[in-house]
Amino acid sequence: MAVAPGKAILAHRYANGMLHTYAALNKPEDWANSIDFTDPKAGLARIAEQFEGWASHLTALITEGEADPVLRPIYALPVEHQWRRVPGVTLLGDAAHLMSPFAGEAANLALYDGYELASVLISTPDDVEAALALYEMNLFPRSMKVAEETAQNLSRFLGDNAPHSVVALFSKHRGK
Repeated sequence: MAVAPGKAILAHRYANGMLHTYAALNKPEDWANSIDFTDPKAGLARIAEQFEGWASHLTALITEGEADPVLRPIYALPVEHQWRRVPGVTLLGDAAHLMSPFAGEAANLALYDGYELASVLISTPDDVEAALALYEMNLFPRSMKVAEETAQNLSRFLGDNAPHSVVALFSKHRGK
């Protein structure tokens, strides 16, 4: 990974040897949508321009990939997001707590949401509304904690203090 304020190049290798690269830019969505990817190489070159002055082996991760590019805007609900109870309805997973991927917890939260929802429904089979209210009462503080972590990490990776904030994050966890 290589990070700087407002931009990052992140890569990981799959078990089959394929290298997957992400170019992250803190840009308005309309800027990203203005890039024409009908010619993938030209579109990737436009992305790579945002990393002018970076080492060529890093920008090559953007321009020399074999897969067609996929734009993935990052959307997030406010950290403190909650909703008022609606009888007979609840949410789980990203619908309940959409956040950036910078904590790596979305799938874990969604699975845990399913477990929690099933548990409360099983424990109160004769009162679905009470079960849903209990589920949501536990959901909000649990997801808020992770939403706060992911918002902080997004800021660490793309904020004004990057890469120093990323080094500090990893240094804090060294030796644990």
